Amino acid sequence: MRKILIVTEQVFTILSLLMYSGAIFVLVLSGGAGQSDLVEIDSSGIRIIYSLIYAVTVILLILRWKTTLYFLKKDFWLFSLILLSAVSILWSFEPSTTLKNSFSLINSSLFGLYFASRYSLKQQLHLLAWNFAIIIILSFIFAIALPKYGIQSDLDGSKWRGVFTHKNGLGARMVTSSMTFFILGYQTQRRSWFFWAAFSLSIILLRLSASGSSLVNLLIIILAFFIFQIWRWSYQFIVPTLIMMATISQSLYFWFSNNPDILFGAIGKDATLTGRTQLWPLVIDKIWKHPWLGYGYGGFWQGWNGESADIWLAAGWTPNHPHNGYLALCLDLGLLGLGVFFFGFWRSYLQGFACVRSSKTAFDIWPLIHMTFILLSSLTESNLLESNSLTWILYVAASLSVRM
Repeated sequence: MRKILIVTEQVFTILSLLMYSGAIFVLVLSGGAGQSDLVEIDSSGIRIIYSLIYAVTVILLILRWKTTLYFLKKDFWLFSLILLSAVSILWSFEPSTTLKNSFSLINSSLFGLYFASRYSLKQQLHLLAWNFAIIIILSFIFAIALPKYGIQSDLDGSKWRGVFTHKNGLGARMVTSSMTFFILGYQTQRRSWFFWAAFSLSIILLRLSASGSSLVNLLIIILAFFIFQIWRWSYQFIVPTLIMMATISQSLYFWFSNNPDILFGAIGKDATLTGRTQLWPLVIDKIWKHPWLGYGYGGFWQGWNGESADIWLAAGWTPNHPHNGYLALCLDLGLLGLGVFFFGFWRSYLQGFACVRSSKTAFDIWPLIHMTFILLSSLTESNLLESNSLTWILYVAASLSVRM
């Protein structure tokens, strides 16, 4: 009976991770619509599923209330940021949106708390592997057998999106998938061929999505994985190695600064990063109008009826986020929110190094890997503090998993 309960709980966790990945449901409900198509979908079913996940998560946390309280005390800055998001309803430009989004953020963060408190890092990676294996298989099926859904037709018909609504969604998830299988293949002797095969398929899907920024992020993160391994060496070797790497990195930085077209051309981008660099100054101007507390969590991007209308008119297109996680956080919670995030982030990051230093397995590098991904992906995407997002949930779990 106990074994059945454990397996049932693991199945719940995998299905929840799949839901938080943003895969399948929205794509199917939209009928395979492109990014420029105006389609209204009935999201009541999705809300019911999330409500069930929230309820089960809370029950599981209550059943292990002592462990839950222990982990709740671990990260003051993380939970302060979540609380600030909820409190921002007091000054939000759209209180109803802030109420809805902060409710989702709290509940999805509780799932991150559950994930960290219930499973070891090794178990977390194995459960993520199941999640991504399902996504990989279904992405190939959707793209090959159901191209209306699996291929983004409004982008010249050659960009794969798999089970996501946009090719960048597939690209971003395949970065996390690649590193999950990379670490498992690197560390695991038994069935390592399966993990390396899944890693290879993740790379293939990443390339087929033509998400240039995701490819660059993956290459940097793989390099970071081996750099983190250096932290386990004796100090007499660490210091000169890091100095040499810093010198090489600085040289590469200056070279790319003087030859940006080569880098952008290699990843299929223009110098504006597909209009992002033209959008960011407009967003920064709006941030400085309410610099300290922002517009409230989710209170800025309200279409033509909100503050975003000025940006839409000036930019000549209609983005729903600033394509930068740090700017998105400033819009929502101001410089106060950004500061609270970075205080918590760097504390967790440094403790991640301490965990790597005191351990010997690749599993213990996972929190640093995901936090590095957060740093990189937030430069071009806005999922830093996004509710019901796998990226945020794994950040919560990683941050709590490294706390001593």
